[in-house]
Amino acid sequence: MRLSKKRGISYSFLFVRPEGDQLSQIGKLLETEKIKPVIDKVFSFVDTKDALAYLDQGHAKGKVVVKMQE
Repeated sequence: MRLSKKRGISYSFLFVRPEGDQLSQIGKLLETEKIKPVIDKVFSFVDTKDALAYLDQGHAKGKVVVKMQE
């Protein structure tokens, strides 16, 4: 955290429930690039088992994404 302050970078955590209003607000923030999620790795749907195994390792440096369609 100290290094991020030295570089002028700020961050915060957000916990969300699957509710329409919250998801709509998050969608707008993503579209306007006011928030930019860090994506560590992307897996195809058929590789979901590998994605879960990767998460279990505990080394992900961002979000692990499972693509539903190719």
